[in-house]
Amino acid sequence: MKKLASHGCHGGTLSYYSHASTSTKCDMRFTVYMPPKPTGAALIFLSGLTCTEENFTTKAGAYARASELGLIIIAPDTSPRGDNVPDDASISLGKGAGFYLDATQAPWNTHYNMYTYISAELPKLLRENFPIRCFGLFGHSMGGHGALTIAQKHPDLFQSVSAFAPVSRPSQDGWGPAAFTAYLGSDTTTWNDYDATALMSRHTGPATLPQILIDQGLDDGAYKEGRLNPEAFAAACKSVGQPVNLRFHPGYDHGYFFIQTFINDHLHHHAAILETIK
Repeated sequence: MKKLASHGCHGGTLSYYSHASTSTKCDMRFTVYMPPKPTGAALIFLSGLTCTEENFTTKAGAYARASELGLIIIAPDTSPRGDNVPDDASISLGKGAGFYLDATQAPWNTHYNMYTYISAELPKLLRENFPIRCFGLFGHSMGGHGALTIAQKHPDLFQSVSAFAPVSRPSQDGWGPAAFTAYLGSDTTTWNDYDATALMSRHTGPATLPQILIDQGLDDGAYKEGRLNPEAFAAACKSVGQPVNLRFHPGYDHGYFFIQTFINDHLHHHAAILETIK
């Protein structure tokens, strides 16, 4: 792991790192905000389509409140990168569009293993290098999809979860079907493993996650076009007894001004849950 840059920020330190990933078979980048008095609770933020580790880091306005709460925040890139990594002209496929899944179809399956990267490799690397005792997971749009799916599969690792304007039913809506066909093939039954609503619908037994927080802007073009569909996810949660707080906000779109406005609510949501974790 290489430290590329470091900056003082709200009494703590914001640093950029890169490392050679075994999951994606390329160098991956991420940022870490280390507050002045870390509690050991760490949040991983998953960004959306076309983003890198830079978008959340410079636009979300998260670090002042993270400093107050003692939260470590990690922002990884959204996909593999490099000259040998396949790409596509579409914003929903290739670089910047990893969809937080493990691809099974050529040419994507060599590098596009973001599910394994986020759920296994990155947390292990972070624990080895930083004073982390527990993780929460949150994200935006495509990254909201990643947060909701990965947290469901790994509730013992990611013990709190939230999302901004998540792609909630990608096997049926928005950018999901085209990307899933390319990455996973034409057998749609395999898509449900990476669909937050489908995963929640088939859950049996008591809820394994604490309350999930979701914020959605009502002036969001992607929401108006039916690409996000948080209502379907909330209905699936209700059907299996999973607590969810889905909030709608007039006047807010799909961008980072929306995230800036409600980021503190999400940080408090995670801090309240993770402070009880030993």
